[in-house]
Amino acid sequence: MEVGLVVPDDLETTSGGYRYDRRLVAELRARGDDVEVIALSAIPDGAVRANLDRPFDVLLQDELCYDSLAAPNDVLGAPERVVALVHNLQSDDPSLANRDRARVRQRERRYLETVDAAVCTSGHTRDRVCELVDLPATVAHPAGRHETPPIDRATVADRARTGELRIAFVGSLVPRKGLDALIEALAAMDRDWQLTVVGREADPEYAAAVREQAAALGIDDRIAFEGRVPDGVLESVYERSHVLAVPSRYEAFGMVYLEAMEYGVVPVAGRNGGAGEFVADGENGFLADPGTPAHVAELLDELAADRERLAALGERARETAAAHPWWDDAAKAVRSFLLNVLEDGAETPAPFDRGGTDA
Repeated sequence: MEVGLVVPDDLETTSGGYRYDRRLVAELRARGDDVEVIALSAIPDGAVRANLDRPFDVLLQDELCYDSLAAPNDVLGAPERVVALVHNLQSDDPSLANRDRARVRQRERRYLETVDAAVCTSGHTRDRVCELVDLPATVAHPAGRHETPPIDRATVADRARTGELRIAFVGSLVPRKGLDALIEALAAMDRDWQLTVVGREADPEYAAAVREQAAALGIDDRIAFEGRVPDGVLESVYERSHVLAVPSRYEAFGMVYLEAMEYGVVPVAGRNGGAGEFVADGENGFLADPGTPAHVAELLDELAADRERLAALGERARETAAAHPWWDDAAKAVRSFLLNVLEDGAETPAPFDRGGTDA
């Protein structure tokens, strides 16, 4: 296949979505497909259509580009098929005001009406996409960092029984990720704990506020803000942690939970979104309602007190991650779906006739 992959920015950008895109490109190329990456940020104003209207078998578009692609998609004539790659819908971001959410949702619907199909990274996202537009859609879950477990059962058990409760928070410092709720929860605990915070300060005002919150609660001496770290340092954080607590207000999938589970780290995830597709509440981790510090504190206190349960949950988390499909499985699913969209083109709903004219 000749595939064009449209992304908002440089493919090497650090984020879970871009890591998915990089792995997908590598896997498709390994299967003999010709994949050209098209970064919209590198295209001059007014030249988007010219860069997209080329004879690709499939023009695969990261849905985060929706605002830039709806109008060009209407008049594309050269690509055989246009398919959206949907990591998450921006209109599902709980930080949006209702008026803004409605406006973004309308623009995302407008964009999705210009594509022939969608590849989604979670069942939750697929369902949300299909609520907006009736079109063929498939799910290809992200994978973690390790095809085989990087840690064994005995190490998980020994770690669970030693030391104060070691908690990690991994994610951008933005309100949606719920670090403020986690800090409030930790302040309510009487047991010994340490928190390591890893992630870029994407919202500097919020990052400063959570630091001030920790200081005001008198717990800043037990919190290490590490910022963005190299992969090796991140993996060492997973290796020594008991719990990954990211009580996010919304995650379309939640790759970070899966990555931590590879190390037998027990996830405390946000309930809203797609994390429940692999985090089984009370079995290999926990799902917390957004904005419930008291509930998070209760869960962490229970894990700190019952180290045998911590060990058992950690082992089940490790087993879940080991059984999760790997990146080649995701690529196979995507490739099979794209080939089907091409083969069934005449029957595939095409809301817009991309005839290559401006009329």
